[in-house]
Amino acid sequence: MQKTLRQILANTKLSPQNSDHLDFNISGLAFDSRKVEKDFLFFALPGVHVDGNSFIQKAIEKGAKAIVYQGELPQNITPQQYSSVAFIHTDDSRFAMAPVSDAFYDYPSKKLVIFGVTGTEGKSSTVFFTWQLLRFCGYKCGFISTVEYSLGGDALPNPEHQTTPEAPLINEKLYQMIQNGCTHAVIESSSHGLSVKTNRLGSILFDAASFMNVTHEHLEFHGSHEKYKDDKANLFRNLPAHSHRKENGTVTPVGAVNIDDPAANYFAEKAMPVNVVGFSINPNISTKNLPQSPNVNRVLCAKQIEGDETGFNFVIEDCQLAANDGWHIAQSLGCRMNTPGDFNAYNAMAALIMVESLCSRSLKDLVAFLPQIQPVRGRMSKIDAGQPFEVLVDYAHTPSSFNTIFPPLRDRVKGKIISLFGSGGERDTVKRPQQGEIAAKYSDIVILADEDPRGEEPMELLEDIAAGCKNLIRGQNLYLICDRPQAIRKAFSLAKAGDIVLLLGKGHENSIIYKDFTMPYDEIAEAKKALAEMGFSR
Repeated sequence: MQKTLRQILANTKLSPQNSDHLDFNISGLAFDSRKVEKDFLFFALPGVHVDGNSFIQKAIEKGAKAIVYQGELPQNITPQQYSSVAFIHTDDSRFAMAPVSDAFYDYPSKKLVIFGVTGTEGKSSTVFFTWQLLRFCGYKCGFISTVEYSLGGDALPNPEHQTTPEAPLINEKLYQMIQNGCTHAVIESSSHGLSVKTNRLGSILFDAASFMNVTHEHLEFHGSHEKYKDDKANLFRNLPAHSHRKENGTVTPVGAVNIDDPAANYFAEKAMPVNVVGFSINPNISTKNLPQSPNVNRVLCAKQIEGDETGFNFVIEDCQLAANDGWHIAQSLGCRMNTPGDFNAYNAMAALIMVESLCSRSLKDLVAFLPQIQPVRGRMSKIDAGQPFEVLVDYAHTPSSFNTIFPPLRDRVKGKIISLFGSGGERDTVKRPQQGEIAAKYSDIVILADEDPRGEEPMELLEDIAAGCKNLIRGQNLYLICDRPQAIRKAFSLAKAGDIVLLLGKGHENSIIYKDFTMPYDEIAEAKKALAEMGFSR
C-alpha cells in the first residue's frame, strides 16, 4: 500500500524539518534498516548497545524516503545533504511508531472488534480459546500471540516468539486481517506492549479486556511490581467508556477479571465505568462472599472441577447481582473441556465472558462449543504414542505456574509424577530454588535439564535449582542432566504404567540458547522421537 507522508502525519504531532517533503508516497515502514525498501519510512530506535541513528545512512542507501529519529543526527548526515529525504525529529521515536503505523495502515483497529488479554500467565491460551469460540460462532477473525497467529485463516506458528510485536507489525497484521475479510481480532497484550515506554499497543482501540493474573515477573523492565501492574492496567484504562460504533456494528465494551487474584479489584476499578464480569475457580466462592465493586455485577464460578487424562468436567455457576436482592445464581451449566489442566477453566471463562458480551450469543450456546476447543501447542500438550504412561508438555517456567500446574496432577495421578525442567540463564535467579522446592513437593522424581542457559555455566545453573529440592536424593529421585534430549530419555526410562511425565519450560519454543550457539530444538518432536526409540509410535 501507499500513502503520502502528509496523510500519515496528519493526525500526529510530527512534521518533517524539511516540510516541502510532505506530498511524496511512503510504501512501507521499518524499524530494522535491513528490512528497508524503496520509499520506506525508517524509525531509528534507541538501543541498549547501539544507537539506531547510526543506521540512518544505511536506511537511506536502501531507499528510505523518511526518517523518524530522536536525539542528534550522526555528524556525517544532515537534512541538507540528503535533500530528497524527510527528516522527522521527535522526543521518542519508539513511541512515535504507534500513531504513525496506525495512520499508515488506515486505522485498522477502528474497523475490527478487538479483544485484549493480559496477565503473567494464561494469555496465550485465553487468546487461542477466544479465537476458536469466535470461529465457532461464525465470525471471520484473526489473532496475535506468543505461540501462533492468524490473519483470518488457520493458526500459523509465530516465528518471532514475541508476545506483543512492535506497533508497525501489530497494525500491519490487523490491516491484513481486514483485507482477508475479518471482523474480529484477539491480541495477546503483554506488559511490555502496554507500557508507554514501548507504546506498541498505544494506537489500538480495544473493546474487551481480560485480566488473568499478576505475579512477580519482568521487574528488570518495569522496575517494580507496582509499575508492572500499572502498565498491565493500561489495557483496562483505555477501554472506551460507552457503547460506540465500529464498522461492523455497535459495541458495548466489557472487562473480564480473575477475582481469585489479589489484584482483581485494582484492575476492575481501572475499567470504570465499563462493566466488569468476574470469574473464579475458588471452591469456597459463593453468593455470600462475592466482590463488592461498583462495576462488577456478575461472576462466573467454576465448581465441581474433575480432571482426567484428556481434560476435565466442571459446572459454571452464573452469579448475578440484583438491585434489591443481592447475589443469586441465575443459571448453572455443565461443561466439558478436552484440554488437560484444570486451570484452563480460568482461560475458558475469560473467553466466554468476552465473546458472549460482544457477540450476542448466550452463555449456554457458547458452553456447548467448549469440548471442541483445542489447546495451544506446548501448553499442556498431551503426547500419546501408545506408551503406558502419560506425557505432557507445558511452557510453565515460574514458581506461580508450577503452583498452578502440579496440584491437580497430584490429585489424579495413579502412579508417580516425574517432572523435567530447567531455568533461563541470565534471568531471575531467585526463582530457581523456588522452582525446585515446588517441583520436589509434588513430584516423585525431578530431573533438571537445560532450558536456555545462555551465558551461564549449565551445571551451575541446575545446581541453583537443586538447592530447593531438599527432600530428594541425588541419583535416586533427583537427577541433573544438562543435555535435554538425554534427560527426556532418562525420564521415560523411569516411567511406569500410570505415571505422568511432565516436560516443563520449553513448550512451543524452537531452540535452546547457549553461550556460543543456539541449538534448534522442538520439545514435542524430541519427546515423540524418544518414545519411538522405545517402540512407541502411532
